[in-house]
Amino acid sequence: MKMKPIIYSAILSLIPLSVYAEDVPTINAGNTAWIIVATALVMMMTPAGLALFYGGMSRYKNLLNTFAMTFIAYCLGSVVWVMWGYSLSFGTDVKGIIGGLDKLFLAGVGIASISGSIPELVFIMFQMTFACITVALALGSVVDRMKFSSWIVFTVLWITVVYAPICHWAWGGGWMFKMGALDFAGGNVVHINAGIAGLVLCLVLGKRTGFGKEAMFPSSVTLTALGAGLLWFGWFGFNAGSALAADGISASAFMVTNTSAAMAAISWMCAEWMRSGKPTVLGIASGAVAGLVSITPAAGFVNLGGSLIIGLVAGVLGYFSVAVIKHKIGYDDSLDAFGVHGVCGIWGAIATGLFACPDITSTASGLFYGNPKQVVIQLISIAGTAAYSAVATLIVIFITKMITNGIRVEKEAEVMGLDNAIHGERAFEID
Repeated sequence: MKMKPIIYSAILSLIPLSVYAEDVPTINAGNTAWIIVATALVMMMTPAGLALFYGGMSRYKNLLNTFAMTFIAYCLGSVVWVMWGYSLSFGTDVKGIIGGLDKLFLAGVGIASISGSIPELVFIMFQMTFACITVALALGSVVDRMKFSSWIVFTVLWITVVYAPICHWAWGGGWMFKMGALDFAGGNVVHINAGIAGLVLCLVLGKRTGFGKEAMFPSSVTLTALGAGLLWFGWFGFNAGSALAADGISASAFMVTNTSAAMAAISWMCAEWMRSGKPTVLGIASGAVAGLVSITPAAGFVNLGGSLIIGLVAGVLGYFSVAVIKHKIGYDDSLDAFGVHGVCGIWGAIATGLFACPDITSTASGLFYGNPKQVVIQLISIAGTAAYSAVATLIVIFITKMITNGIRVEKEAEVMGLDNAIHGERAFEID
C-alpha cells in the first residue's frame, strides 16, 4: 500500500511531458529540405528567369539595362529584407496594419529559431525572394525610360513602404489575414501589388519617345521564351513551396500550377491565332506566365477542375488586356506588367473565392462550394491592395523624384539607348 503514492506520483510526473510534448515546435528535416530547394527556385526567378523574360522583350539598346535593373532589385531587396523588411512584414502585429520593429536586423533570430516546422532563417530567406521579385515585376512597365539611380532609390522605398505592409496584411497576421482573405502564394501581395505599381509608374513617367509612331521590336524572343521556361520552373517553388511543408497540399499546388500555366498558354495562343492569324512564340510564353500569375493565390485551395478554368480564362483575359485594352486606352506599359500581373492577378484572387475547394483545405471554401461570402472577402482584399499600392507608390515616386532630381532619363540617353548611355556596354555587337 505504501508503494501506491510513489507510483501515482511517478505517473503524474509523466503526464505534463506527454501533454505538452506536442506543443513544442520541432524542425522537420523533410519540410526544411523542401523549402530550402523552393527558396532556391524562387531566387532563380528574378536575376535569371525574369531578367531573360523582360530583357528579351526590351529593345536591343536597352537589354543590359533591363538585366541590370532586375538584378539590382534582387540585391537591394535581399539587404532591405534582412535589415527591416522582414520585421515590418512578420514582426509583432501593430493594429493589423504593420509588423513591429522587434525583429529589426533579425534581432532574436538564431540558428535554433523555428517557424512552424522549419528554421526561421529558412522562412526568412523564402519570404525574401518574394519581396525581391515583386518590385522587379513592376519594372516591366517602365523599361527604356527610367533612371538607374532612381530605380535604386525607388526599390528600397517601395519594398519598405508598399510591399511590407501589404505582405503583413495578408501573411503576417494583418487585417486581410484576420478577415479570412485567401492568398496562398501572392495574388494580392505580389501580382496585384506589382501590376498596380507598374501602371502608376508608367503613367507618371509618360510614354516612351516614339511610342505609337515607330516599331519597338523585342531584342530577342528566344531570350523571352527561355526566361518564361525558367519562370515556370521556378514557380513550382513559388507556389508549392508556399505550403511550407512537403505534404499533400504542396503536391496539389505543384500540379494545379503546371495545369493552369499550360492551359493559359494554349488559350492565349488560340485567341491570338484567331484574331491575328499567327500563333506567336511571344504569345505562348506570355500566356504561360498569365496562367502562373492567376493560379498563384489559388494554388493551395483549388482542385484540377478549378485550375483548368483559371488557366483558360487567364490566357484569353491576358491576351485581350495586352493586345486590345492597352492600345485602346493608350498607356505605355512597356512589357505589360499591369496587363499580365495586375489583370490576371485580380482574376486569380477572384477565382480563388469561386473555386476554393474544402477537399484540398478544409478551412477554405469558395462560392461553388457553398460559401459566397468568400468572394466578397476576396473583392475587399483586392480593392484594399490596389488602392494602397496606387497611393503609396505615388508617394514613393514623389520622394524618389526629390532625392534623384527626376526619375526619367534625358531624351538623348533614351534615343541612344540606356545600355550605352548609363552602363557603357552593349548586349550585341552590331555591324
